[in-house]
Amino acid sequence: MAGVIEKRRELLSIMREYTLENGFFTINDIADATEIARSTIQDWINRLVTEKCVAIKEEKKGRAPAKYVTTNVVMTSSCRRIFTTTDGDWVAIHHQCMSTGCAAFCEYHHRLAGGIISEVKRNGRILVEYARLGTAVSDIGLYPKPAVGVTGVRRDGESIIQTIQCVGGPAYSLTDMMAMAVGVCEVRLTDGGNITEGEVISQALTHLVIGLDDTDTKEGGATFALALGLLQYLGKMREVIPIGHAVAMLYPYLDECTAGNSCSFIEIAVNPDAVDHVIERAVRFIETESLSKEWGIAVKMGFVISKPLRRFGLAARERVVTADMAETMADSENICIFGGNGRIGAVAAIGLSREDNTILLNPGKSPDSDA
Repeated sequence: MAGVIEKRRELLSIMREYTLENGFFTINDIADATEIARSTIQDWINRLVTEKCVAIKEEKKGRAPAKYVTTNVVMTSSCRRIFTTTDGDWVAIHHQCMSTGCAAFCEYHHRLAGGIISEVKRNGRILVEYARLGTAVSDIGLYPKPAVGVTGVRRDGESIIQTIQCVGGPAYSLTDMMAMAVGVCEVRLTDGGNITEGEVISQALTHLVIGLDDTDTKEGGATFALALGLLQYLGKMREVIPIGHAVAMLYPYLDECTAGNSCSFIEIAVNPDAVDHVIERAVRFIETESLSKEWGIAVKMGFVISKPLRRFGLAARERVVTADMAETMADSENICIFGGNGRIGAVAAIGLSREDNTILLNPGKSPDSDA
């Protein structure tokens, strides 16, 4: 199902471009642009005409091919990508929007609605929400009530299903836009009277947090740059969706550090069947590209950070921590570690994930949470 939806989305995007540029498109246009057989393109166009996504502008006349247009070339989906990662009975919902305004709107209303969502974070056009599997009640409606809220999250095999209630603009997004977002397998709508309710189905992806440290030398290189390079490298894999990259400052008074003693971590969503392969490629990339022989990499599955792991990350900002301490922590948290002395900072980087940047970049600032 997911493959069919992806192909439908890709073909509709190309057809829209031709409609906007030329006023129409033909079977030959789409076949040439995609290198797909004309008979297959004809089948797709027939299907999209039936779905009323495509209309016939001119019938075929002699050798002149039929001309088609997409039925809505003004508005494409503001929802660029929606995908979900899991950690036990917790789910992280990632929503990459085309607009900072729309992302801010969803952040405000989802936060106001509460419901099953326990934490909401936004960075520009990227919204991340954390929820435990289950259901909850939200009073959705017109102002001053929240216009949209997530009232349930459940797992069905390899799928995560969000139940969303909404009115007004968010209802339009649910009915006309969210199904077009990359990562959405299906949207099911139910008749809720004045409130629009629907289920958004996405794949249950594995969340990987990858920490890095000691990849540079006094002569050159930078761990943050190599971490970003790793994110871009892994992000090209079909089984991977990039989530983000962050820099964290550790204990700044180490004599051995090359500069300010910063480490980095990246987060990615991975098809569960490809996790081992992705980790193998990540380690090989760092081993090959690192300028230092003391490079270290740590990999954790899941985004929930335990209190002991958080304390270790915070401790690495305040004082010297040892390789033995890092190895013990990695063993207790099922974190895979590779490389040399950089494993210390790599594990600490994972321990600091999900902290605010004001904490990550300032080792002198203590978070409100337990340290």
